Amino acid sequence: MHGIAVYLRTLTIFVAGIVVGTLLIQPGGAQEPVSGLRLNHVGIAVKDYDESFNFYTKVMGFKVAFKFPSPDGKPTTTYFQINRDTFLEMAPTSPQLPVGITHMGIESPDLKNTIVQLRGVGGTVQDARLSGPTKALLSNITDPNGIRLELVELTPDSLHKKAEESWK
Repeated sequence: MHGIAVYLRTLTIFVAGIVVGTLLIQPGGAQEPVSGLRLNHVGIAVKDYDESFNFYTKVMGFKVAFKFPSPDGKPTTTYFQINRDTFLEMAPTSPQLPVGITHMGIESPDLKNTIVQLRGVGGTVQDARLSGPTKALLSNITDPNGIRLELVELTPDSLHKKAEESWK
């Protein structure tokens, strides 16, 4: 059990390093870092929702921060809180969503400024939009390998921010 926790913690740090490196290093030299970015969550798609839910709650001991059922009552997305400000976003697989890592959530303290900075160095970034379910500001950029980075700014009403504030 302890080995899995160490592995997941190491994997999270490794992935965060890749993300930061991808954002900071551009062909032709390094740029000034985009200020204040940090890993907020990693999204995964799982083949057996119930088995995975039990693993993350009972084996790993992660608390359910919030979740969204579908209209028919089946699970769609569950956020587990790993620590005060880091989450695991889990969804069941579908024909459009195969098993594996679906995206990484990178938190920005000022999403509109981050978008301007990334566009200024040649990044193709979507305009910010308010997420209906989580009430966070979101945007997306895709790295050269096709990995989606979900840029997120936590609003005072966002479910992430409320989970962070209630962390004990």
